Amino acid sequence: MLTDLDLHKILFLDIETVPLYPNFEDAPEVEQRYFEEKTAYQRKENFSPQEFYNRAGIWAEFGKIVCISVGYFGPQKKSRDFRLKTFKGEEATLLNEFKVLVEQYFNSPKHLFCGHNAKEFDFPFIARRMLIHQISIPKSLQLFNKKPWEVPHLDTLHLWRLGDYKHYTSLKLMAYVLNIPSPKDDIDGSQVADVFYKEKDINRIAVYCEKDVVTVAQIILKLRNENLLTDKEITFSS
Repeated sequence: MLTDLDLHKILFLDIETVPLYPNFEDAPEVEQRYFEEKTAYQRKENFSPQEFYNRAGIWAEFGKIVCISVGYFGPQKKSRDFRLKTFKGEEATLLNEFKVLVEQYFNSPKHLFCGHNAKEFDFPFIARRMLIHQISIPKSLQLFNKKPWEVPHLDTLHLWRLGDYKHYTSLKLMAYVLNIPSPKDDIDGSQVADVFYKEKDINRIAVYCEKDVVTVAQIILKLRNENLLTDKEITFSS
């Protein structure tokens, strides 16, 4: 199946998210209460809502997107040219900019999105945040009532599962076992909120996000038994 795919029709992507507020105490009281209720099962008696709030970015109801990085293969057929672009800044603005890209260049049924754990995280998170901002969802992300295996996009986690739907493998581990250079050479997901709120370094987050996109593309190439991209074949946004 993978060898039949047209790589030029795939938009590789990754998102980085953070809690809506720097600290639990900064959230409105009603949101504090909802967060406490939402996370009661995960927290049990081990963590208070305040201690658990650094994980709020994994829920679209309590988190927001600070950057979306995308990658795609340029139109050249004889040589490979993998290009990256990142949308960052105010969430509503970056969502609208991402939507414009999708609707202009990746808008047919032949076009696919590809990410790691994207069917259960990135795709629905983007769609939910669009709804919250009253942004109409592109057709390619209108996945209402779809089960993960019914979503017509690619997910490297699902490809690696090979039918084992209880199996989870991180992008970092999958890259390691496939002998792909690790993307996690600066920060990891648990540090994104601190880099955003304390260091205020969105560019550092964007670099981290783009490296993940490259890794997702490299995994697809590896699963197709093709050579990995070289540094000369990759164009980062900055």
